[in-house]
Amino acid sequence: MVRGFHRAPAHTNRYGRYDGGPDPLAPPVPVQEALEAIGREVMSGTSAERAMREYLRRGTRDQQGLDDLARRVRERRADLVRRHRLDGTLEEVRQLLEHAVLEERKHLVRDVDMDDDDRSFAEMRLENLPPSTAAAVNELSDYDWKSPAARADYERIKELLGRELLDQRFAGMKNALEGATDADRQAIRDMLADLNELLEKRRLGEDTAEDFDDFMQKHGDQFPENPQNLDELLDTLAERSAAAQRMLNSMTPEQREELMNLATQAFGSPELMESLSRLDDNLRSLRPGEDWSGSASFSGDEPTGLGEATGIMQDLSDLDSLTDQLGQSYPGARMDDIDVDALARLVGDDAAVSARALRDLEQELKDTGMLQRASDGALRLTPRAMRQLGRALLRDIATRQSGRTGRRETRHAGAAGDRTGSTREWAFGDTEAWDIPRTVSNAVLRTIADGGDASAGVRLQTHDVEVVETEERTQAAVALLVDTSFSMAMDGRWVPMKRTALALHHLISSRFRGDSLQLIAFARYAEVMDIEQLTAKDAVWDKGTNLHHALLLAQRHFRRNPTAQPVLLIVTDGEPTSHLEPDGRVEFAYPPDPRTVAVTVRELDTVQRLGAQTTFFRLGDDPGLARFIDALARRAGGNVVAPELDDLGRAVVESYLSGRHAGRGSPEDFGEMLRGRSWW
Repeated sequence: MVRGFHRAPAHTNRYGRYDGGPDPLAPPVPVQEALEAIGREVMSGTSAERAMREYLRRGTRDQQGLDDLARRVRERRADLVRRHRLDGTLEEVRQLLEHAVLEERKHLVRDVDMDDDDRSFAEMRLENLPPSTAAAVNELSDYDWKSPAARADYERIKELLGRELLDQRFAGMKNALEGATDADRQAIRDMLADLNELLEKRRLGEDTAEDFDDFMQKHGDQFPENPQNLDELLDTLAERSAAAQRMLNSMTPEQREELMNLATQAFGSPELMESLSRLDDNLRSLRPGEDWSGSASFSGDEPTGLGEATGIMQDLSDLDSLTDQLGQSYPGARMDDIDVDALARLVGDDAAVSARALRDLEQELKDTGMLQRASDGALRLTPRAMRQLGRALLRDIATRQSGRTGRRETRHAGAAGDRTGSTREWAFGDTEAWDIPRTVSNAVLRTIADGGDASAGVRLQTHDVEVVETEERTQAAVALLVDTSFSMAMDGRWVPMKRTALALHHLISSRFRGDSLQLIAFARYAEVMDIEQLTAKDAVWDKGTNLHHALLLAQRHFRRNPTAQPVLLIVTDGEPTSHLEPDGRVEFAYPPDPRTVAVTVRELDTVQRLGAQTTFFRLGDDPGLARFIDALARRAGGNVVAPELDDLGRAVVESYLSGRHAGRGSPEDFGEMLRGRSWW
């Protein structure tokens, strides 16, 4: 006998949506891309809150934005009302009635044993039925059907009406009651009676938790939502009942009257409709905040039953809510408000993925410390975000420079100065090379001193690290004077000016920490600003370009750093049109008054005597301005650069590096530094 063998059962793999936390295969949240886009908007005068909202509206490179998602929601809503019509149940009843009457007439003709008078009377009743379907159904409620098929069709009408009316209030009831027995129908009647009694107790404030528990113990199998308390049950029922009312409101008056007349025949008596009307009254009283009066205009050709139409009304309500949520235009709006599950169900999984990505992006910007609420409640970019923006701007500058001058690869990092032969403990921000032997020795000695076994390996700690000591380079006192007159914003120079200041600030604070940078903004008058103030500054209509006042502030900065090399960088698009009087008043004149020009030149001479390396960055093509700036530069022994707006940052950074006495770097050195060092 040949024995058979049993094949091992094949392994079946089932795949579904990942629900173990954040999706490990989801694309990374584009925080840097978002930060740069938000930063550009902030520097153009937009609040951080609005800039973030606008970015979320536009979306990322890989994900749809809120505007696109809202458009898809509107399209889905339009498709529902354009495709469906609400008389599906009425049409099905009409077809059943016509078939029942036809079968009965055929039976009457074939029944030779039937009394002629009875046949004539039956045919007369069928011939003279009212044209209204509801009236005809009611007219035949006491008719003695001779045809079994006709009787079955008429009974199906009563069953259909009962199931549809229940499906309006309890989703899924139509399918659950298909082929229901008398016992099943009685269970429904008992449930409705107990439910109405429970709700009426709530209306009187007499219900208890035990009442709800008793109800669920008896009828809980009819509520697959598994509510945990009466309020949850109320919310579910009221939402469905309100949708049913909105569906009725959306019908024509004729359709609504027809349906109400038919409802009395549900399950063969008006008892069900009476219980449901009582239920609707209780729910309306307990949940008046639901939308009981809304409606929609349907214009499609696809008939829908009462339960399905009620579900569509719920979908329309959810789509309207999604439109509001995606609009984020109400006070206190948050991305967490978006019902992602509803978005997936009604629009598609890909829409839900995009919404989750945008929500995660908003949260990531806050969790990583890029955005935070100020004391006044406004959302602002944090210092960390400013550093990130500055780093990105320097990368952009380096890329532009390498494209202009050509690059050579190097494996040697630029040191901060000549080596002295000594080492010192590493401090935060140091860019000098490590002394590897001393660093490892420190780690070994510390491990032994702590009672450890160095032969088993050592772990480096921060204070083990020693770096090669270098001679300190000459420090520089840098004054960046930026024109903030209204013409800068009007002619599109506002954001490039701010980006330039941010790039220079980041370069000095991260790479040349020994240098001292002061940002001075000048319009009608001048003021010293920190980088956060300057980047957030809005353009204001104010007459005046007060270079005189700005030079006075620059002198004060240079005198406070007497051992540093003064570097003066001036970004402007206009001639000086205002100056300070000895009493502190601002005098304005246009065209420029000779006195304004004279006091400005006098302070420029003072800056020159302090030994400042001066560079003017002239924006615009005005010939008069060009002649004036050239004359100032010759007098100060400085330079004039007329960059394109996109090249302003590169020009200012290169001028700063070239203006330092010691360790003066060429543009090539700067490009290598940006690409080759890890300091940024």
